[in-house]
Amino acid sequence: MVSPEMIGRLTGRVVEEPDGGLVLDVNGVGYEVVVPLGTVGRAGRDTEERVILFVHTHVREDALSLFGFATDADRLAFRTLISVSNVGPKTAIQVLSSLPAPELGQAIARKELGRLTGIPGIGKKTAERLLLELKDKLPVLDPVAPRSPGAPAPPSAASTSSAELLARALVNMGYRQAEADRAVEQLKDRLGEAPLPDLLKEALAVLSK
Repeated sequence: MVSPEMIGRLTGRVVEEPDGGLVLDVNGVGYEVVVPLGTVGRAGRDTEERVILFVHTHVREDALSLFGFATDADRLAFRTLISVSNVGPKTAIQVLSSLPAPELGQAIARKELGRLTGIPGIGKKTAERLLLELKDKLPVLDPVAPRSPGAPAPPSAASTSSAELLARALVNMGYRQAEADRAVEQLKDRLGEAPLPDLLKEALAVLSK
């Protein structure tokens, strides 16, 4: 039996991006890897600008599949998701395509059932099962920290939400997280005011310079 830990990480160049995955060229060998949406844009690079993926090797009697992730946290979230009854790799990838690990942890911690049922393919029963079985098992993105006297007030909820949505949209389009963050920072005065489609157009203009 092949160990699920046989391949833990791959570093290479993306040569193909078929629906639902990619082919990563690692020293002349092409690995077919299933990835959540936006993974390539968020993944780290080495000094030669090759993509670094954290890999889960999924073994069944009739198949061996590779699932790749931008961060170790995303891989951990995937492994935690597939430990839930009736949640397979395909469903776990769908969840992480909509909510990367920190956001998923946040949704679970806040018991945001609607956010989970908004994921394609996730019904109410599955969402309720995720809330129940993933409680305290995933990291949370933004724990509330005390604010020292005189410190600036945190951004409004609307502004924070717009920033998250804009950054995620850019990452899903293939931009790196650092690039998305740069565009969001330059548009911070518009967040919470302009509609997301307008913000996205402006962000693309910023990144094209």
